[in-house]
Amino acid sequence: MKIIRSIKKLDQALLVLRQKGKRIGFVPTMGCLHEGHLSLVRYAQRENDVVVVSIFVNLTQFGPREDFKRYPRDLKQDQKFLKKAGVDYLFVPLRTSIYPKNFKNFIEPGPLARHLCGPKRPGHFRGVATVVHRLFKLVKPNVAYFGEKDYQQARIIAELVRRLRLPVKIRTCPIVREKDGLAMSSRNQYLSKKERICARAIYQSLKQAKKLIHSGERNILRIKRAIREILASCVDKIDYIEVANPKTCAPVKTIRNTALIAIACYVGSTRLIDNFLVKL
Repeated sequence: MKIIRSIKKLDQALLVLRQKGKRIGFVPTMGCLHEGHLSLVRYAQRENDVVVVSIFVNLTQFGPREDFKRYPRDLKQDQKFLKKAGVDYLFVPLRTSIYPKNFKNFIEPGPLARHLCGPKRPGHFRGVATVVHRLFKLVKPNVAYFGEKDYQQARIIAELVRRLRLPVKIRTCPIVREKDGLAMSSRNQYLSKKERICARAIYQSLKQAKKLIHSGERNILRIKRAIREILASCVDKIDYIEVANPKTCAPVKTIRNTALIAIACYVGSTRLIDNFLVKL
């Protein structure tokens, strides 16, 4: 695995591969890698000739009271994971490479950001859209891979690619979960033992919602109430419980063919998100 930090060296390395007709798969990350990230790497390896992974903790997607400074970072461990996984290139850019002096070309995320996490984290998706756009311009991948845990983020990026006509295909891959169902996340490291046990309720509540829907329940309020009852004694704060349109992320009044059941809540001081796509 080659570790690249400069844009010039990245250009040189990938230009040779493109000239040879190699297909490039790209997995952008903020590091502190886990099995969820590695699953994206495996998808990229199956579908491409070369895999590039980036690690960049993007300041612009964190709010002023969020966890940028304490966001977990372990570059040496990440390098070991990626080398063992057979990644070809690890791109670790400097902040000035992504955001040069007087940078102003921020990308607005569009209407998909009006719902779910958007109102709760002002500016977050603007930061996400901007950094992903920058990385796409630098790496120029054929395909980029994102996880369904960040469902809204993946939809925003897919729409960004469509809107700006970027020459990259977006692949969204299934959520990877712990044995007890908790969606894998770098922020799970923040949880104490007691909080980690409490966090299981998130997946349990999603399963209950799915069960209700498949048994014929269509009343949105009753479905959300069932989720809230499971979460009530286990989480410290609920940001939202929503039944949404999978395409627009907007709340729905009735469930038809498919629905996105999405949750954002705090266990202790840690904000966790999860979702379930229900198909009838």
